[in-house]
Amino acid sequence: MARLVQLRELVSSQGPVISLVSRRLLRMAEIKHKGQKIRKAVIPAAGFGTRFLPQTKAMPKEMLPIVDKPVIQYVVEELVASGITDIVIVTGWHKRAIEDHFDYPFELVKLLEGQGKHELLEEVKRTSALANFIYIRQKGPYGNGTPVLCAKSIVGEEPFVAIWGDEFMYATPPRTKQCIDVFEKYGDPVISAVRVPKADASRYGIVDAVNVEKNIWQIKRLLEKPQMEEAPSNLAAHGCYVLTPDIFPILEKTQPGRGGEIWLTDAIKELMKVRPVYACEVANAKYYDTGNKLEYLKTVIEFALTHRELNGDFRAYLKSLKI
Repeated sequence: MARLVQLRELVSSQGPVISLVSRRLLRMAEIKHKGQKIRKAVIPAAGFGTRFLPQTKAMPKEMLPIVDKPVIQYVVEELVASGITDIVIVTGWHKRAIEDHFDYPFELVKLLEGQGKHELLEEVKRTSALANFIYIRQKGPYGNGTPVLCAKSIVGEEPFVAIWGDEFMYATPPRTKQCIDVFEKYGDPVISAVRVPKADASRYGIVDAVNVEKNIWQIKRLLEKPQMEEAPSNLAAHGCYVLTPDIFPILEKTQPGRGGEIWLTDAIKELMKVRPVYACEVANAKYYDTGNKLEYLKTVIEFALTHRELNGDFRAYLKSLKI
């Protein structure tokens, strides 16, 4: 406690021009003193999923199945494996299926119990018990920054994770855990990052960054979907964001950008003017872009080939195709 007081006095004595080292030491000391563990996550899930129409006219894109589990369940399981206990899902009027999926289905439980289908019963119960789910409806302009701002009153003054609900990543340790570890070390916001083919740069947010250590980079510029020849690297930062509550006042002032929408990356660019933002190049990872038709189909096939009930028969079926 004495050390924290000394740091606060040091920063205060430096006036408005505060050194980066002093600010970072204070933030890290405050996080350590509070013992704040990141326990909340926000999943924006209010979009219409127009790339998958007409399928998504009645089914949320986050509920598209990867064999026998919806996409969003893989995202939730990653969060839970990373220590998250409270998950805020920001939905719209057409997303009730998400709420129903993570609800406790009393009638279904009784049916499975009566039929003696114990393995399915345990899986259904496990899905409902994964986390404490909070649902709010999105209000405000279109864009991926709006649902994050909508969760402000629930997140409060805590650091938190924002993560998309229509894509996921398999990594060891989980992607979110790797990003949280970087946040706990440096005390500043962190974005997950993966290497992509340079030819695909125009599909992602590409970073211009300086290496800090191993797979950790300090972001200097964020370029949203640049042309291949304009991309400063092939490091794409997206998907999982460990954010601090000072992002909220910035989001409140963020004006509509590309497409007339409120973009989270625009707010992060403003945040970078007052504090460092890091990219964690996720180790031992494979990214599944299930918001893209072709990549979604590839994901379904890959998971079917490793599914314990399907892998043999499905593999044989694929080999038998003469198309």
